[in-house]
Amino acid sequence: MMYLKESNLSFLGLLIVVCFSSCVNNLPEISATLISEQTPNDTDDPAIWINKSNSEESLVFGTDKDEINGGIYAFNLDGEIVKSKSITGLSYPNNVDIAYDFRLNDSTKTDILIFTEREKNLIRLFSIPDMKPLDNGGFSVFEDETDFQNRRPMGIALYSQPISNEIFAIVSRKIGPLKNYLYQYQLVSDSLGVRTKLVRTFGDFSGKKEIEAIAVDNELGFVYYSDEMHCIRKYYADPRQGDEELGCFGSENFKRDIEGISIAKYENNSGFLIVSDQQAHSFSVFDRKTNTFIKQINLGTTETDGCEVTTVPLGNIFSTGLFVSMNDDKTFYFHDLNLLNLKAE
Repeated sequence: MMYLKESNLSFLGLLIVVCFSSCVNNLPEISATLISEQTPNDTDDPAIWINKSNSEESLVFGTDKDEINGGIYAFNLDGEIVKSKSITGLSYPNNVDIAYDFRLNDSTKTDILIFTEREKNLIRLFSIPDMKPLDNGGFSVFEDETDFQNRRPMGIALYSQPISNEIFAIVSRKIGPLKNYLYQYQLVSDSLGVRTKLVRTFGDFSGKKEIEAIAVDNELGFVYYSDEMHCIRKYYADPRQGDEELGCFGSENFKRDIEGISIAKYENNSGFLIVSDQQAHSFSVFDRKTNTFIKQINLGTTETDGCEVTTVPLGNIFSTGLFVSMNDDKTFYFHDLNLLNLKAE
């Protein structure tokens, strides 16, 4: 009798998987509002900078991977490359993120852009919108690793502590151990300039593929990252709250690789996690508070790595916010957030 029950459960599980795959393949496409200009090499990850003085002059930064002439390309809200704000000649820039009001000294703050330069084992830091380097050529990461392969950074996300205003960079890598896959660095500025301070190593890894995508919910204090063929992992973003894993979810909602993570934030801490389902060419949507699965959406992209979202209105074209996702034809897709039909509670 027990054997029959286990068989029935296995059969039911198979039916669920088949149905999920079939449903994903038949999702109606939500067409992009616009598609960016092409980059020269290989797009990967976007970040949105909101111009608080004039939201219509906000920018989207996107990585373009190449070992010799990689770049961080800036796009205006028409999807056009802004050469004066772009950074080229980089060695495999992988992921990028943005934070606001980083304190350089007692009287000066600046918005910042950070990205990984993988083949140099560095993270890079620039001010926005003047695009000046703040890192004296870059900050080394994973310096205690003796194996060179374990020092190649991939994913990166910035955590802005709401009370202390400290800013931290959380970094993943191409290859890493089953424990302490991620390193977290505080960005510190003093009379000698900006430097990084290692504050913790943390994060489990299944060992199945790699960890790249990282996203931080500053207001709720959580960091999420994609253990690509396993689950979305959740930890506290503040190192003082400990290294306990708070969740490992979503594995049944993806065809294979779990990729880019973005967080759409609304009032009362409501909102959504929007996560790339790479081989299904779609996105899985989860509730921001409970992390429960809501639905799958097809935005027309293929093999999407990184994505980013803001709920801040950005002019007439993106009047309800903007969702940006990488496409494998060297472009980024821009969607007016309203098109995704997300209903905040």
